[in-house]
Amino acid sequence: MATCPPHPYPTAPLTGAPTADPLRHAHWWQRAWVRYGALTTLLAISGLVILALVREETGTEGFLVGLGLATLPVPLLMAAFRWLDRVEPGPWRNLLFCFAWGACAAALIAIVANSFATRWIATATADPSRADTLGATVIAPVVEETAKAAAVLLVFLFRRRDFTGILDGVVTAGVTATGFAFTENILYLGTAFGTDQLTGGTGIASVTAATFFVRIIMSPFAHPLFTVLTGIGFGISALAADRQHVRRVAFPLSGLLLAMGMHAMWNGSSTFGEYGFFAVYAAFMVPIFGLLTWLVIWTRQRELKTVRAELPAYAVAGWLSPVEPYALGSMRARRIARQYARRHAGRAAAREVAQYEAYATSLAFLRHRGRRGRAGADFVLRERELLGELWRRREAARPALDYAARITAPPVPVAAPPWPVHGAYGYGCPTTPAMQTASTAPYPAYPAYNPYRS
Repeated sequence: MATCPPHPYPTAPLTGAPTADPLRHAHWWQRAWVRYGALTTLLAISGLVILALVREETGTEGFLVGLGLATLPVPLLMAAFRWLDRVEPGPWRNLLFCFAWGACAAALIAIVANSFATRWIATATADPSRADTLGATVIAPVVEETAKAAAVLLVFLFRRRDFTGILDGVVTAGVTATGFAFTENILYLGTAFGTDQLTGGTGIASVTAATFFVRIIMSPFAHPLFTVLTGIGFGISALAADRQHVRRVAFPLSGLLLAMGMHAMWNGSSTFGEYGFFAVYAAFMVPIFGLLTWLVIWTRQRELKTVRAELPAYAVAGWLSPVEPYALGSMRARRIARQYARRHAGRAAAREVAQYEAYATSLAFLRHRGRRGRAGADFVLRERELLGELWRRREAARPALDYAARITAPPVPVAAPPWPVHGAYGYGCPTTPAMQTASTAPYPAYPAYNPYRS
């Protein structure tokens, strides 16, 4: 049984003393606060510019109406992506960056580039209606999906520890697209409201009601669905080994091209006739949405299976208790453990348990990549770091996870012997008062469950 974690920081090979921080002598542009400040400034400026452009297009009243209506699907979509991310929750700052990039930077790039391209096509062809069609079906999908994919690429490159598989790609891409759709819905709904003010349209027959039905009720998942294809490509690339350069580049590009193609088909559905939109919606959007939903849920269960398969090695070494691999591989057991900690020790203990679960999941995925030859050069350092984080939180987490395992683990079936048991009236009946007391105790001395059973 381990009594203390290994030192989580690199040490000098001869003296054993901790090495100097590599960022201590870094150039000023390599410091974290400089990069965070530059990124925040960029997003803030983009947000102000996009706010001014949308308000100029819709008017103040239309902007406020569009803002209120466009906000409605955002909590639902964010909750869905956060639910998918519960196995190994990523930092909130990553999600905030993705949403802000989609709502501000990507939306600004799309508005400026689409407007410029549409005007150029109209000037070159002298046919404004054809320019609008080409802009919607050819230019917009390429520009918008590329702008949204930039956020996924940035997280993939600079937050590599938080981007380890398909689910991370789905969540990153989905949250980015949710932010983009939020800004776009403000523009469309605000413009529709302005049109109704000019034409006098009200009620169900108004342009605002029709736009709300199509964009908020029928297809709130449209933009996330397109960009998730790009995220899946990056997720598959994250699972590839460093030496598989072709695979690491080909899958993100393939996902991006699929996203562009699906986006183009969706935008061009209005040109397929009176019922073209509904035909594309029923024949393509709904089935693909169902297929991707199944894929991400299957991937989520597969990741939980990986947790149950990889953590027993650390339980054998004494870093985890024997029941923890089972409890950490069950979302229900995790939730019960957090509730138990909150009920008996307060919110701070519940946060400790949640962090323990996240670090343990990262440790399982790290070991899984190492066994498959896909771990990076910092495998040992990262493993020690995660073990150290677990060790510091063990006092709060272990009782809660042990309780959760007892509550959720199925009992191990015990077959009755095929021969009569002398001295008892039935098979398995306690024959002494002591045995009867033990059999009716709320928690047996030896738990009747298999901690490694899925």
